[in-house]
Parts: sequence; C-alpha cells; structure tokens
Amino acid sequence: MHKRVVFFDEGKGLGKRLLGGKGAGLVEMTALGLPIPPGFTITTEVCKAFYTNGRELPEGLVDEVRQAMHRLEQLTGKGFGSTSNPLLVSVRSGAAISMPGMMDTILNLGLNDDTARALIARTRNERFVWDAYRRFVQMFGKIVLGINDNLFSKALEEMKKSKGARHDNELDAGSLKQLTSEFKAICMKHGKEFPDDPYKQLELAIKAVFSSWMSERAVEYRRYYKITPDIADGTAVNVVTMVFGNMDERSATGVVFTRSPENGEKRLYGDFLINAQGEDVVAGIRTPEPIENLARIMPDVYKQLVEICDRLEKHYREPQDVEFTIESGRLYILQTRAAKMNAIASVKCSVDMVKEGIISKEEALLRVNADDLEQVLHRRVDPRTNVKPIAVGIGASPGAASGKVVLDTKKAIEHANNGEHIILVREETKPEDVPAFFKAVGILTSKGGKTSHAAVVARGMGKPCIVGCSSIVIDEEHRRFIVDGLAVNEYDMITIDGATGKVYLGRVPMVEPELSNELKELLSWAEEVKRLGVRANADTPEAASIARAYGAKGIGLCRTERMFNSSDRLPIFVRMIMARSREERVDALKALIPMLKDDAKSILKVMEGYPVTIRLLDPPLHEFLPRLEDLMKAVYEGKDANAQVMLQRVRELAEVNPMMGQRGVRLGIVYPEIYEYQIRAILEAAAELIKDGVKAEPQIMVPQVGIKEELEVIKQVFLKVKQEVEEKHGIALNVKFGTMIEVVRACMTADSIASVAEFFSFGTNDLTQAVFSFSREDVEGKFLPLYLEKGILKSNPFQTLDRDGVGKAMRIAVEQGRASNAELEIGICGEHGGDPKSIEFCDIIGLDYVSASPHRIPIAILAAAQSAIRLRKNEQR
Repeated sequence: MHKRVVFFDEGKGLGKRLLGGKGAGLVEMTALGLPIPPGFTITTEVCKAFYTNGRELPEGLVDEVRQAMHRLEQLTGKGFGSTSNPLLVSVRSGAAISMPGMMDTILNLGLNDDTARALIARTRNERFVWDAYRRFVQMFGKIVLGINDNLFSKALEEMKKSKGARHDNELDAGSLKQLTSEFKAICMKHGKEFPDDPYKQLELAIKAVFSSWMSERAVEYRRYYKITPDIADGTAVNVVTMVFGNMDERSATGVVFTRSPENGEKRLYGDFLINAQGEDVVAGIRTPEPIENLARIMPDVYKQLVEICDRLEKHYREPQDVEFTIESGRLYILQTRAAKMNAIASVKCSVDMVKEGIISKEEALLRVNADDLEQVLHRRVDPRTNVKPIAVGIGASPGAASGKVVLDTKKAIEHANNGEHIILVREETKPEDVPAFFKAVGILTSKGGKTSHAAVVARGMGKPCIVGCSSIVIDEEHRRFIVDGLAVNEYDMITIDGATGKVYLGRVPMVEPELSNELKELLSWAEEVKRLGVRANADTPEAASIARAYGAKGIGLCRTERMFNSSDRLPIFVRMIMARSREERVDALKALIPMLKDDAKSILKVMEGYPVTIRLLDPPLHEFLPRLEDLMKAVYEGKDANAQVMLQRVRELAEVNPMMGQRGVRLGIVYPEIYEYQIRAILEAAAELIKDGVKAEPQIMVPQVGIKEELEVIKQVFLKVKQEVEEKHGIALNVKFGTMIEVVRACMTADSIASVAEFFSFGTNDLTQAVFSFSREDVEGKFLPLYLEKGILKSNPFQTLDRDGVGKAMRIAVEQGRASNAELEIGICGEHGGDPKSIEFCDIIGLDYVSASPHRIPIAILAAAQSAIRLRKNEQR
C-alpha cells in the first residue's frame, strides 16, 4: 500500500499512474535540482477511493493533509493561516495522461481578510494582495461553490469600465479590494458563504479537483481520445506552494514548448504575461507576448529558462510543455509534460530527434500516434486565391476549414449534430467549451495566445484554430461579430486558415495536402519495419493516384457498382435490369463493356506493377432503380409513361431483407451474364495493357460467398472467359481468382472454399453486421451510443474490430484456409483496414495485407510498423 500523500522530494520512481503526470513531473524536476516550489501530491488511489466513498474524502485523509501542511510550513518558513507570514498554495489536478484544461485548478488558497492584511504588511504591495485575493474568491466560487462564472466576469467588466481600464492589471488596489467584497457578496447571494478557514478551503478544494475528473468536459475528452480506465482511472491532487507572477512588474507567468507544436521547429515557442497569473495565459484572458520578448525584458531569466528547457528535453528525450512563473525576477518551474503537438510537428520532431541522436528510428515510429496522421492531410487555403481576408489573428493550429459562425457551445453542438459544419467563435474559450471543440470544424477567438487553452486543445485535435484576433469584436446581444465595420452574423459562412491566421468571409478555394519530407522519411522507416502490405480501397483513377502517392502498393477493393452509377452508364444498366430475357440483358451489357473496360484500364494503369482487386457486382439490383415511393407518385401524377412498368419491376425485385437476399454471388448465379461480361471487361483491359507494355495485375473477387459450390460456379465462368481472352490476344494472363469473406458460414467452411479460391479478403463491414446481427445504419443512430456509454461494448465494432467475436471468426478462416491452401493470400478490405488497433489484430493473426481508404494509407503504413515493433518486443520477452 503506497502512501496517500507524497512530497515532491520523496516520490522518485512512483510514476505517473500513482502521482499523475503533473505530480510525477514535479518529483522528477525536484530530483534534478530545478527551481520547483515545494509541495506534495495526493495520489490517484485517493481519487478512486473518493468515488467509491460517494464523493467524500476517505477516512483519515484530512489529518494526513494537515500533517503534510505542517511539513510544508517547515520547508517554506511560512504558516498556513498565519497572520504574520502566511503560506498560500495552489491546488491542481494531474492525471496519468495529460488532459490540458479539462480539470480544475485553484490558486492563492489560504487567503482571508486576516492573511491578506498580513501579506500586505509583509510585501508592502497592497495591489498584488488584493489582485490575488479577488482571483481566489472567483476561482473558489466557480469551481468549489458552483457559482456561474459569468457573474464574477460581469462584475469585473463593470469595474474595468467604471475605472476606464482595458485590462485587469490596470485596476488599482482599491478597485481590486472592492471587487473582492463584491465577489464574496455574489457567493452569499447564491447561498454559498465563502469560507475563511484555510483548512476548510483546502479540504473543499481537494474535493472539487477530484470531482472535476468526472466533469462533462473531462469525460468527453477521455471519450474522444479513448483514454480508458486501464490507461488512467483518476486524477491526483497537487498542493504546491504559491509563487506569484502578479507580484510586480518584474513578475510574469508563461507557458513554453521546447519545440514548436505547430511545425516541430527546434526553437522555444510560447507566451508570457507580465504581472499576471497562469490562468490568464491558459484561459486567453489577455493576449500575451511571444516568448522571444522575454529575452529583451528579463535577459538573465530568459537565459536560465532556455537552459532548463534544453535540460528537460534531453532528460525526457521528447519535446516538453513547460509552465513557469517569475516572482520578482526569480524563475520557478511549475510543470513539465510531454508536449501536445499536431501531427505535422510530431512527425518533424521525431525525425529530427533521430538525426540528433536522441532517439532511435523505432522510438520515432512508436512516438507518432498513427491516427493523428490524418491531420497531416489537412486541406489549406489556395495561396493563389484573390480573396482578401476580413481579419488576421494568430495562427495557432494549421489547416483550413469553412463553416457557419456559432457563438456559443450549446448551439454549436446542436448544429453540428444536425450535420452542419460550424466554426466556434468566442472572445476566449473556457474548459466548459470543450464539448463544442469536438463538434466544430474550427475555432476562432478574439483574445488569447498560442499557448491558450483554445490553441492547445485545438492542436491536440488537429483542428484549425486562430486566437488573438483582436480586430474582431463579439456582439453577443445581436448574435454577430464586427470587424472593421463589417457585421458577420451568426450562421454566416466563414473560412479560417489556422496556419496564416487569416479569416475570410464565405467559402474560399482550397488545395489538397502534400506529404512533408519528414513524413516521407518516417514512412520509409516504417516500410523497412512492417510485415503487412498496405493497399487501398479505390474505385476511380483519381483515388488510386492519391493512394499510390501516399504509399499504397496495390488496390485491395475496387467496387464495380460505382462504375454503373455515372450518368452515361446508369440508363444502360437500368435497361439491363428491366430486361425480361437473357438476350435483352446481354445487349445492354455489351453496350457497357467498352466503358467498364476503360474504367478498369485507367485504374490498372495507375497501379501498374501492383495487384488491383476488383469486386464483381455486389448490391441488389433494385438499388439502381428509383425508389418505390417516387415511382408511385409518378404513376399517380401520370407524368412519366415508363413509371408504371418500372414500378412493377421494382415490386418484383423487392425483398424483405435485401442485404441478405439476391445480391453478390447469388446475383451472379441467377444472372450469370452480369458477372461474365464484367469479368470479360476486366480481362480485356488487362490484355490490352499488357500488349502495350503495361504490367497489369487484376484480381477478380466474388462477394457474399458462403458455399464452396457458389464460388465454383463463378470460377467456371471466369476460366471460360479467361481462355477466350487469352486466345483472342495471344497472351497468357496471370489473374488471381478469389472471394470476399463476409459471410459467417464462409469463415466456418474456409477450408473447402480455399480449395477453389486463390485469395481471401475479409469484408469486415458486412462480417461485423452478420456476427453481431446488427444493421449498421440502424444501430449507430439508436442503441450503440448507449452500449458504449454503459460499457457494454468498449468500442464501436464498425470502427475497431471486435476481437472476441468477429476476430475469432477471422482466426478460424485464416487457420482453415491456410491449412487447405498454403499459397492462399489473405487480406482485409473493410473500413477496419485503416484503423490502427484493427491493423494490429490483422498482423497478429497473420494476414498478408490491409486495405484502407486513400487518405488513411499513411496511417495504415505507420500502424503496421508499430504493430511489427510491438509484436517483436513481446516475442523477445
């Protein structure tokens, strides 16, 4: 059993799981001899006990905290509640996984009227004390007593207005003293008396910080980032001696990154504020100064900060996010943690640190979150556009987005849930705005700096963000913002570019992203390490080109039904569906052959030298016809002469459960000419390309097979057509014939099916539906969210493979298939092929390749490498 209260000088080796990230960092920095204010951590185990105990502190803890405070008094030479030399503390959260801004912090705890007078007498700085006191009452009122923060903010704004002050630091001691009284009156008015007893303040603050672990924003953050209880199951509470960045003009507070979290450049990146406290920077209350200016204002302190940052980065061997305070010219480090970076920066830092000899290639590959690579593929505003921006702020998170202006969190969530793209526009963001961050396509604030809460969270999510756009004046009353006389109303469309900080009215042209040199290098290292092949799901030459550029080595799924849907083919295909005889169907198919052949040639040519798996027609035929309701309306209105005939055909084709009816291989057996002519178009395309010197490698894939004999029927058609095409062109075609494995029976009888097939490709979308007996379109909008919330399912099985059910079926198919056919190639082409956790499972069960959408190819390549590294390490253990 570990101690429940651990001082920073005695926690070495206890780790983040127990002490939380903040506590573990303070312990480590104390051991390094850095200037850290003394303090202690109440462990995460106490947080678990707090919730087990009905949100009450466990028995005996208050006494242990009191004893710890006595020791802190000895370390500092101050007294908690003393009327001569008072000790003040901060009470801060800290989970095992960094969750910036998601939980609560209370500063200046220990102040009351008596300790305030004592501190004034000791510091001879009345303004500083009343500034600290009013901050404390506001924080305590909001976080501990649960009073609406807008009431305090309104009182502050009214005071500033009455005194002609633009910023908080322009208010004098008398104004701040009056504000402190007003803040206490607000508490009393709402039935919550502000406690004078410092120990009561401390007890309530500890409970409030533990409670913030289950706040809406913290829960939503953990859900978004998949921080499960096995990763972090509570927050620690850190009680730290206060140091004051708001003491005088030689005091400051700031946040600095050892490398740029925007682009990974090796330089200090951050902000600071003179005569302020940490929450001012993080909350974006005032727009701070860039960290470079500190070199001019306090050169000695800046030099010391640079040295400490360099030391911390080398010690932790990764970029750090460092929080600091300067009290009357003396530097203190309050926190260090692994820097939250966007994917562009993470990739560059990882590659650069390999070249600097700090980490290995394998460490670099493991360090980049594979899912985050999607951020690298941000679109950006076309630099050739002639559209002029209406405002320019501080670009805090790259990428561009267009969306409707929304000015509050609740409306942002409502509109986003209705499928609208929204940009959250705020004066400054607060932690409670985080649920809207997840829904918004971008964030724009009129205040704040690059290390403000909005910037840090948006960068972590990879969402475009502009902060400190001071030319924007938000008019809440009229639901709009004003910029240089231009009124932009709520729900108007704007575009923001998080790289340049530019804001545009309306939509502007965008350009597609390109892979950076660092990402190309990282992916080349991944290619050296991974075992799994990576192919793409692509139905057009354009998609295939993108996939190949991103590193795909083949196409794992090309859906032929997409080829029928274009405007020049659909009428011909509808004619084929409406046909009453084989002859009529063949006539229609013959008209389609040249078009289908051209499609196949285009894709095969783009992927020259790599396999292209082309799936024969899968959907039921009625999907290509107008809806029953529309046809009935047309018949009723008498406007379409063909409507009655088509209505009859739709009714003939109608099925009770079409997704389990006449589709896929069943369609190919009932109407063999459909598959015959599709196969002919594909093989003719390959033959013509080969004769032109293009290395074409098509693979024919039959969907929905559940019985060996079904596949045998289609294979006979395939072999017949193949022979005819070979004789016609005088060449031998090397074309694999295989099947999608998406029917449960196919998994159970894979040994017999493998005797006919040359390859399997798991269609995990349909296989998941079959194993769970779920209809994806229905469950995701109905009960699946509840299942996830209640923990019935740990993840959405349509996003991450269900290893216990679907995974077992896949294992059976792999083992039986390979036992029957040692040369059998096996891959996956469902959406799971782009999900890192699913890719790891595919590696574990021995698949040959995964296939993902073009824009997830880099993710799949990196995830495959990470899986290979982890599997090898597990084997070595």
